[in-house]
Amino acid sequence: MGVVVVQELRDLWLGGRGLLLSIAFSLLLSVTAYLVATNQALNFLEHRETVNLVLQVAIAVGALLALLAAADSISGERERGTLESLLLTPVSRLRITLGKLLGALSLWVVAFLIALPYIWFLGRGVGLVRDALATGIVVGTLLAVFLASLGVLISVFAPSNRVSLSLSLLVLLALFVPTQLPSSAQQGWAGDLLLRANPITAGEHYAGKIVTDGHAWSRDLSWLLSPLVCSVAFAAAALLAGARFVRLGGGVSG
Repeated sequence: MGVVVVQELRDLWLGGRGLLLSIAFSLLLSVTAYLVATNQALNFLEHRETVNLVLQVAIAVGALLALLAAADSISGERERGTLESLLLTPVSRLRITLGKLLGALSLWVVAFLIALPYIWFLGRGVGLVRDALATGIVVGTLLAVFLASLGVLISVFAPSNRVSLSLSLLVLLALFVPTQLPSSAQQGWAGDLLLRANPITAGEHYAGKIVTDGHAWSRDLSWLLSPLVCSVAFAAAALLAGARFVRLGGGVSG
């Protein structure tokens, strides 16, 4: 597995894809941080909200980068004609899939490291740095594992790399739809259930309660149930599917 991870990291970072995505991510964070930091009229609560905004952007985009790399992991190798040589190596398909997943997650790790100085700069004045970073690590890692596993799972079965990337982005957009619903639609037991069942909205809600509202970590732990369950379930599904169905032709058969 170590050989696969090293090869994946080499292709991703020395090949330039990871570097370009990281530069684009840092530019996005720079613009976001500049826009919120130049507002000198912010009160204490608004300062907490700006830290939460930057943290939410870092989590969402970092997890998105992991999803994109994972969606390219198997179907991309298949289209580039490099999957056959990988399958001929004395490494099990399970370890190949795990190596691909860990390689994709390296994008989330780098994205979070890039976000560190931005969160420190905005949160130091209101004593939020420690809570914001800890929340980002927990929520961001759970969502990154979930989305990267989803990307690998789709990539295993997708007939082409274009289908894999398109379907992954479509599912991601569907997961983000509840965040755009009006507040009135999020009220009541149905709205609460929708937000809790969706790992994206549940993770964002938990991070917001700690960073913006100053809640204790234990107060809203139930909101982490969906991200935790989805990260574990989809990681297991991706590894099992990879061990069983990774082959030169996309789909279950063939």
